Amino acid sequence: MRALIPFPDIAPEIFSISLFGFELALRWYALAYIVGIVIGWRLAVQAVRTARLWREGTPTMTPGQIEDLLTWVIIGVILGGRLGYVAFYQTSYYLANPSQILAVWQGGMSFHGGLIGVILAGLIYTWRHSIPRLGAADIMALGVPPGLLLGRLANFINAELWGRPTTLPWGVAFPTEAAQSCPGIEGLCARHPSQLYEAGLEGLLLGAVLIWLVWRCDALKRPGLVAGTFFAGYGLSRFLVEFVRQPDAQFVSDGNPLGLAWQIGGWGLTMGQILCLPMIVVGAWLIRRATRP
Repeated sequence: MRALIPFPDIAPEIFSISLFGFELALRWYALAYIVGIVIGWRLAVQAVRTARLWREGTPTMTPGQIEDLLTWVIIGVILGGRLGYVAFYQTSYYLANPSQILAVWQGGMSFHGGLIGVILAGLIYTWRHSIPRLGAADIMALGVPPGLLLGRLANFINAELWGRPTTLPWGVAFPTEAAQSCPGIEGLCARHPSQLYEAGLEGLLLGAVLIWLVWRCDALKRPGLVAGTFFAGYGLSRFLVEFVRQPDAQFVSDGNPLGLAWQIGGWGLTMGQILCLPMIVVGAWLIRRATRP
């Protein structure tokens, strides 16, 4: 008998109420976004308030500027995340149904698209206020991992973005019909809890590394080091987890069961891995630039 862990009975909605004929609900995913943003904001504010972390005791930004930038970041996350999903994963569908592009409540967000949105928002804000961009990038990077940790935990609760089939003892039997169906396997299908792998690597571990670099290694005195570590760390973490993460359905076919977005002779990369390669390269370049004599 195959070992598997039953999916915990956690409802995606924390609570819901009816108000004036409308159904209002608070979902774990929305709460993850809210709490992640608040924690990231507080980390950034604490960093700019600690003068010893900066060259000559002069922070790149003020707490007030951090709060102003937060609004730009939120807009960048939402618009970039949605448009990135449309462009990277469901282009054909949304070209045929353009009215659905902004229907974010139906799901469908891309981390890499959200990252591009945040980068553009940061570039515009720092240009308008004459703020050093690498220093601002370091502060923004410091605040991202809490949101990644909570967001991946919410993905797990929602039973979405699950992993490939596995016979390992910690495989999880996700409740959705698509997750339970595995070619060549009878009965319930155990899958990698890839959401939890990502929560641990991209959120918990990477976040701990960035906090250690900032508060113990004076990393903010080397502009670009924290941002570079985030880019490279996330890119490597996501690249590795993609080996056990179930690819998006539009990339899977009889001749491409691994869901490779690019392949030659049966070898290739998933879309997630392709999008991570530039992050790894940029991260390595930023680290090298920040640490060179």
